Amino acid sequence: MSEHAEIFKEFTFEAAHTLPAVPDGHKCGRLHGHSFRAELRVAGPVDPALGWVVDFADLKTAFAPLLDQLDHRYLNDVDGLDNPTSENLAKWIWDRFSKLLAPPLRLSEVVVRETCTAGCSYRGPA
Repeated sequence: MSEHAEIFKEFTFEAAHTLPAVPDGHKCGRLHGHSFRAELRVAGPVDPALGWVVDFADLKTAFAPLLDQLDHRYLNDVDGLDNPTSENLAKWIWDRFSKLLAPPLRLSEVVVRETCTAGCSYRGPA
């Protein structure tokens, strides 16, 4: 039986957004920006020869095109992010990044932080 582990890689990006569904007068309905942090957690078997689940550099390379769609962007203009809440952003990342992992690797969690004290954890469809 092989050993399994979960690793994570964190990415940061700057982006602006508005939340169109909030009540009139809510501050998040106005244009504003965040220094976002996205943490990707990947689970899988530990390669007995290499001693790791996957090279962190490979995760960085795989996530780069998605990061480019988010960094220094107006998130409302990103396809699929008409209402770019932390919850919707985490799901958006999940839906795209999970398809990039080859079995037996699997995405186990996406954590999006929009401030130091607020964010969302998403673990895939129920």
